[in-house]
Amino acid sequence: MPETFAAALATEGLLFLAVGAFLAGIVRGFTGFGTAMVFMPIAAQFLRPFEALTAMLVMDLVAPLMHVPRALRDGQPKDVVRLGVGALLAVPLGVFLLTLVQPETFRWGVSVTSFVLLVLLISGVRYRGVLTRKLIYIAGGFGGFFAGSVGLPGPPVIMLYMASTLPVSAVRANLMLYLILADLILVGVLWAGGLLVFAALAAGALMILPYLAGNWGGAALFRPQAEKMYRWVAYIIIACAAISGLPIWD
Repeated sequence: MPETFAAALATEGLLFLAVGAFLAGIVRGFTGFGTAMVFMPIAAQFLRPFEALTAMLVMDLVAPLMHVPRALRDGQPKDVVRLGVGALLAVPLGVFLLTLVQPETFRWGVSVTSFVLLVLLISGVRYRGVLTRKLIYIAGGFGGFFAGSVGLPGPPVIMLYMASTLPVSAVRANLMLYLILADLILVGVLWAGGLLVFAALAAGALMILPYLAGNWGGAALFRPQAEKMYRWVAYIIIACAAISGLPIWD
C-alpha cells in the first residue's frame, strides 16, 4: 500500500490534477454538476483513458456524499432512479467504444465533447416540453453513453432539466444524485469488464482532499438568488479546462 501511494505521488502533473480537482469541486458544489467537464480534460493530459476515469470516479464518489441528505430532501429520487436505469443500459456501450480508441483520440473526444456541450448549454439549447418518464429514461441513456466513452455523464441530463419548471434547488439535487448514481454504475461496469485501473485508485484518493475542499467551498458560496452568476463562473471554468486539454498544446 505505501508503495502504491508513493507511485501515485510520482504521477506526472499531480499538481495540475489537484488544481483541476479543486476547481471541479467548486463548480460541483455550487451548481450540482460539472465535475467531469472540468477534471477530465485536465486529467486526460497526464493519465491514460481508464486511469483518468478511475481517478475521477474515486474522488467523485467520496466528496459529494456530504450533500446527499440535503439532495434527497430537495430532489425527486424516483426520477433519479429512472435516469439511473437509462444510464445502466448505455454505459457498457460507451465503455466498449472507449476500448477501441487511442489516448490522443480520447483527449480530443473529452475536450471537444466538453466544449460542444458547453456551447449548447450557453446557447440555450434545452428541452422545453413536459418532462415525461420516457424522456427521463432517454436522457439517462445518453448520459450513460457519454459517461462510458468520455467520462461526461452530466450534460444530456443538464440540458433536459435546465428548462424545467422545477425549483433551482430541486434541479441541483436531482443532478447531484444522478451523477453519484452514474459514477456507481460506471465503477461496476469497469470492474466487471476488468477495466478498473487499481493503480489509479491511489491517485484518485489523493484528489479527494482538494476536491472535497472545492465542494465545501462551492456549497458554502451557493445562493439560489445568484444562480445566474454561479452558472457563468462554472461555464468559464469548464471552457478553460476544455481548451487546455486539447492535444494541440503539446
